Amino acid sequence: MAQLIDGKAIAAEVRALAAQRAAALKEKGVEPALAVILVGEDPASKVYVRNKARACRECGIRSEVIRLPETTTQAELMAEIERVNNDDAIHGLLIQLPLPRHLNEEEALAAVDWKKDVDGFHRMNAGALLNGTPGVLPCTPAGCMELLSRAGVRLDGAEAAVVGRSNIVGKPMALLLLRANCTVTMCHSHTKNLAEVLRRADVIVSAIGKPRFITADMVKEGAAVIDVGINRLPDGTLCGDVDFDAVSEKAGWITPVPGGVGPMTIAMLMMNAVAAAENHAR
Repeated sequence: MAQLIDGKAIAAEVRALAAQRAAALKEKGVEPALAVILVGEDPASKVYVRNKARACRECGIRSEVIRLPETTTQAELMAEIERVNNDDAIHGLLIQLPLPRHLNEEEALAAVDWKKDVDGFHRMNAGALLNGTPGVLPCTPAGCMELLSRAGVRLDGAEAAVVGRSNIVGKPMALLLLRANCTVTMCHSHTKNLAEVLRRADVIVSAIGKPRFITADMVKEGAAVIDVGINRLPDGTLCGDVDFDAVSEKAGWITPVPGGVGPMTIAMLMMNAVAAAENHAR
């Protein structure tokens, strides 16, 4: 039976550390501040932004939610990004994705001051990750690495498989595992013999958004399984990309959905926001 990696408990520890660092900054006269730009009325985005604002309050970080209407033009969005870039009282800025379809996400993300980029999406930070130099790490992959580390999963020399190749999770996740001296296979919709590839893996990270796609026969005995997927079933309940009940009987470690990677994403965002304020103070 797999050891459950409790994302809620580990995230609480990470947030407590972020709160300590935020308090230390306040003693020096610096109040960490995070701005979130929310465009439109996407229900899921509104929930995410509300959760981020709550986490900021718990960590002693001032949060500012900039709500723009669905009809916002690209020029208006870019002007708002520039305004926040030039505000020295705000240390971190994120743009809640997805943006309405008429807006150019790539252009908007590239316009964020890379020193305020707490999502780690800017090309400067993405390039730093690729080169192995210091930079802001994307929150979800960084959270996955924290879960593996705190669970005591040995990564040095391990075979790892990442399922999904998005710029937000899959690609940076593969780079972080490579940095930890794993041998990494990136899997995607064109991967042949996916089950065979996964059965070789000591570590599996799935981020494809397909309910219970990873089944027990695809998992090596004793493997660590990190489930990034969040899928809503017809009855309204949530599940991950992994068939949790069956895979739990075979894996060595596993994250639940909900309560696994999700809380860690926001916890790592808090750490990135505090780090941005620390860099500004220096």
